[in-house]
Amino acid sequence: MLSRLLESLALSDPLSYLAVFLGVSLLMVWRLEAMLDHGLEGTALGTLLMPYCSGLGNLIFVGLMLTRQGAPGEVLTNCLVNNVTNLTLLLGVPALCWGLVMLPATGKASAGGKGRKPAKPAKGGTEGQLNRLSVLLTLVAVLFFTGAVWALGRDGQLDRTDGVVLILLFLFWQCFQVFDVMKHNLRAKVSFGVMFYVDALVVLVSAYLMYETLDWLVTWLSAQRDGLFSAANLGWLTGWLMVLPNAVLALYWGWKRRAEVVYASQVGDGHICIPLCLGLFALVRPVPMAGFSTTALAMLLGVAVLHAVFLLVAGGLPRWAGGGLVAAYGWFVWAGLLA
Repeated sequence: MLSRLLESLALSDPLSYLAVFLGVSLLMVWRLEAMLDHGLEGTALGTLLMPYCSGLGNLIFVGLMLTRQGAPGEVLTNCLVNNVTNLTLLLGVPALCWGLVMLPATGKASAGGKGRKPAKPAKGGTEGQLNRLSVLLTLVAVLFFTGAVWALGRDGQLDRTDGVVLILLFLFWQCFQVFDVMKHNLRAKVSFGVMFYVDALVVLVSAYLMYETLDWLVTWLSAQRDGLFSAANLGWLTGWLMVLPNAVLALYWGWKRRAEVVYASQVGDGHICIPLCLGLFALVRPVPMAGFSTTALAMLLGVAVLHAVFLLVAGGLPRWAGGGLVAAYGWFVWAGLLA
């Protein structure tokens, strides 16, 4: 349907489909913000809903690669590029611009700038402490899932049994998150209103449009044989494409001074790729664990530990540390794609 519409308007080109992809992503961001008023607090929004919306492209990519008998290595690259970008570039840039402070000093200017007030101050620091604990728990899940992929792939591949294990781990984590949100809403006497389900319907329609755009873009990239934008770099290019919605989320919520949502959305999104996407693909076809994957997994583990240390010691990510993460991402791209 979308393809016919764009063809009738003489807009059947990569830039047009990319624009539709970004437009659908912005629509999701708009409705996700509305869900804050419909029964979700910040960290729940980041750990439950945003990951599915921002990680939906990765799930669609897995489905496309399975139906087209695509190379398993490209799926692995897509997932690793997505996760490393989330934890380095997309957390580093908001920290550089505004600072990511979850525990602002009481009665003083926050680390993001003199006289700047947090968008949602917490009474006695309790809310900030709870948000920090929630993000720290999500970071522990990153360490656990990434370590599980590394351990299961030490024999050189992820097979069907490994895929089942990864999916079960993901489902257990999601059940834990759902019960946590239900417990919060029960204590706060919050219930999901009608508009919550209307927004969910909008997200489903957006998901269909996203599928059509990604289907066309993957087909176009697979047909290119030379240059950077070609089938040889399909995993890297689609990995960058899938993090565009995450970039919108990170910049938007960073500008809104909602560090807890920035953290939770980027860290939580990684669970869609690792372990869910890799697990789903491994159910059907083995995923080889070779080459740059070990380095990328080690980088994910190291960066997750670094974020946990900064949250515990500084209450957030200082600007200078954000610059260091951006530089680390530059090295990752050079070592994995250009070297």
